[in-house]
Amino acid sequence: MPPSTDAAEFQRILRTSKHIVAIAGAGLSAASGIPTFRSGGGLWQTHDVTKLATPQAFAADPVLVWRFYHARRRAILAAAPNAAHYALAVLALPAYRAAVAPDARYTLVTQNVDSLSTRAHREVPSPILEMHGRLLDTLCTGCGHTEHTTADPLCPALGEADDATPIAIEQLPHCLRCGALLRPGVVWFDEIPHHLRAINALVEKADLCLVVGTSSTVYPAAGYAHEIAENGGTVAVFNSERTDDDDFAHFFFVGPCEETLPRVLLNVQSSS
Repeated sequence: MPPSTDAAEFQRILRTSKHIVAIAGAGLSAASGIPTFRSGGGLWQTHDVTKLATPQAFAADPVLVWRFYHARRRAILAAAPNAAHYALAVLALPAYRAAVAPDARYTLVTQNVDSLSTRAHREVPSPILEMHGRLLDTLCTGCGHTEHTTADPLCPALGEADDATPIAIEQLPHCLRCGALLRPGVVWFDEIPHHLRAINALVEKADLCLVVGTSSTVYPAAGYAHEIAENGGTVAVFNSERTDDDDFAHFFFVGPCEETLPRVLLNVQSSS
């Protein structure tokens, strides 16, 4: 049986839910102009960027890795949260949730590293679990100190317009505490995502899962919705297109998240 597209029925399920978890991916930020991980253009068309996002790649060529991530930092700094981010932030408001899902607890788990959800939730007393870290953070490879910074450029050498300009490792960002080389504050392949214990506890209790803007191909996040469904919970997917692995979902709302989330969660119709 295919997933339902009945927004009214979803809202009835929402009203009786007690433990709501949203699992967000790159599609949530698409309308904000944030390119997906594997897009970018320019220099990055000649590289497999999945091979840049590893500790081994950073050890082998920290200049190349920092150039890639510095370009992504600039894209994030130029972006703003969109209607989908704000729809999830409104659901986090206790007063609003009391009207649509009385007594429910709600947590957003995001795979995104752009911090746009955090900006949208700025005035909302609700936790966001950023399981893949934050690109605007730096992590010291020596002492482990993490720092959030919106500096642009992060260091003078990375501000050079010409990507072919040679950069020495000594010119890359270094820790002000211990002097060691800094790296982007994101979780790379072969590394353990953040907050796994807390996320697993939420998934075990969840009776409603919102899958937002993700094709559910990156684990462990890809397994959370399946686990919730197997435990008897309801899964509602908000994505731009169907995939081969959607039949387990109870609801599927096709379209840009910035349109479907406000319409289904907040009863706000698109003006387009």
